[in-house]
Amino acid sequence: MLYLSTRGHADRKRFCDILLAGLAPDGGLYLPESYPQIDDAKLSQLRETLATQGYAALAFEILSLYIDDIPADDLRALCAKTYTKEVFGTEAIVPVRQLEGMLHIEALSNGPTLAFKDMAMQLLGNLFEYELARRGEELNILGATSGDTGSAAEYAMRGKKGVRVFMTSPHGRMSPFQQAQMFSLQDENIHNIAIEGVFDDCQDIVKAVSNDHAFKAQYKIGTVNSINWARLLAQVVYYFAGYLQATSSNEQKVSFAVPSGNFGNICAGHVARQMGLPIAKLVVATNENDVLDEFFRTGVYQVRGAANTYETSSPSMDISKASNFERFVFDLVGRDGARTKQLFDQGVAKDGQFDLSADPAFKDAAARYGFVSGKSTHADRLATIKDTYQRFGQMIDTHTADGVKVAREYLDGQPMIVLETALPIKFAATIEEALGRLPDRPAKFEGIEALPKRVVVMASDVEKVKAFIAENCK
Repeated sequence: MLYLSTRGHADRKRFCDILLAGLAPDGGLYLPESYPQIDDAKLSQLRETLATQGYAALAFEILSLYIDDIPADDLRALCAKTYTKEVFGTEAIVPVRQLEGMLHIEALSNGPTLAFKDMAMQLLGNLFEYELARRGEELNILGATSGDTGSAAEYAMRGKKGVRVFMTSPHGRMSPFQQAQMFSLQDENIHNIAIEGVFDDCQDIVKAVSNDHAFKAQYKIGTVNSINWARLLAQVVYYFAGYLQATSSNEQKVSFAVPSGNFGNICAGHVARQMGLPIAKLVVATNENDVLDEFFRTGVYQVRGAANTYETSSPSMDISKASNFERFVFDLVGRDGARTKQLFDQGVAKDGQFDLSADPAFKDAAARYGFVSGKSTHADRLATIKDTYQRFGQMIDTHTADGVKVAREYLDGQPMIVLETALPIKFAATIEEALGRLPDRPAKFEGIEALPKRVVVMASDVEKVKAFIAENCK
């Protein structure tokens, strides 16, 4: 399996090379040359695998379609080491539960940091450690987080040999619990950088450093953001697991509703659908930062600056420049690297937008790729959290509430699975506003906000971040 850049670079890479690389040399994102196809017989085999051997075995089956430069026995062992009841709290790893009628929730937040990012990040930590040991190398991970990626990455990488983490986050814009999860870690290989700005500023810094090829090579910079294909690939697995739990035959179709800011989570659903998983709709649920909803309604992708990126009660989606969106657009325009480069290099980077409204490919997007979208506001969030708790006795977090609200707009008699984003404790203030009570807190996180903090506050300046990395790599 070889991988190409969405912007048309001539190089083709193996999986373990892009695992450690992040962005392609031309600033594009990596995708496989083609998506492996799952036919009816293979889907039946995967159904049997999940039923008899569990999630780790299913993960191995999916990942091995894309990874041919790690010996099968080693990859199987990495999956078995990652997806355990001890780490994720349940044998099912990602159990699907019914909310009402055809509406279901897939629990993705049982990992160490109580957010869906653990599903991929725990595997990524083990893959990094494995490959770095095999090569006798070190890696400095530079990441950006709007809330959950940072803690998931840090908990996955803490204490790992050969790995340092430099995680940027928007200063003061995460929930107190999210900040405490990250900043309370005292491990020497973990470095938190609070950037004076919004998440998009953090993401721009990561991309700028990744595009400084000399610095990247000197300091061996890698990434754990969902621009890293390995992380997105790990997320593909739980679409298969969700589908197989919600159906009894391969003739059935399922839709997924996904709270989305950076487009990574739902992009994994796009990959699963392209592989042949019987997905009817992929429902993009945004908050007030509705850039993605605007695109799927109008064909216009218009990013917004910091002043127009709203601070909301579902802060992990306070994003106005969706990194992974480029992967879908590459497929949408017929895998035309030159055109994708023009859209993002010229359109987004210079003009702040591009317009595909008149393009026949966009007109065909919903039917061909299954994408539909909707928006949820703070008032919607509160109402959905309250309704879900009062009627079903289930407490959901703010982002999952966005997913449930928009999912209801597209119910059509087929199973609809909302991908859970996090446990409610991560957004306690809004839960209390909605329900008049605080959510339950796992014992291991009691008093976390009062722990000593290890964080550096820094201006939104690429050179300052690079200097900080250089100083801490001595």
